[in-house]
Amino acid sequence: MDKVLVSACLLGQPVRYNAVGKPLAHRLLERWQAEGRVVSICPEVMAGFAIPRAPAEIASGADGDAVLSGVARVIDSTGADVTDPFIEGARIALRIARDNGCRFALLIDGSPSCGSGMIYDGSFSGRKHPGSGVTVALLRANGIDVFSDREIETLAARLDR
Repeated sequence: MDKVLVSACLLGQPVRYNAVGKPLAHRLLERWQAEGRVVSICPEVMAGFAIPRAPAEIASGADGDAVLSGVARVIDSTGADVTDPFIEGARIALRIARDNGCRFALLIDGSPSCGSGMIYDGSFSGRKHPGSGVTVALLRANGIDVFSDREIETLAARLDR
């Protein structure tokens, strides 16, 4: 039985920057939890960020791949460079995925860590652009298929293969 790495905030845990969860109430997620398939992660908390914390975005409209290659930075709303802990959180998430045999991940979109389709553009103005967060980029580079919270049905079809 394949296990799935899941953003802790989607499971209702108050780990987001603003100390709230963003629970995904869905029958499939409930079933996977009951089956013991869910491996909960929050890369930012695992890297040592506080709850709550200043929101962070990948600067200059870049994405997680650019951060991992060293050409972009993650900056929080106070102007602090938080790139290194974001990369560390991604590495921890990858290690947990490998340790638990996770070939798939269901992560919250929009996050500079977990965004898989859209992320904020670094201007702290609420604008999003296509791209992935740091954790998603690292997971995908290591063969883990990542789905956003809006793609749970697609993930279910992959799991059922």
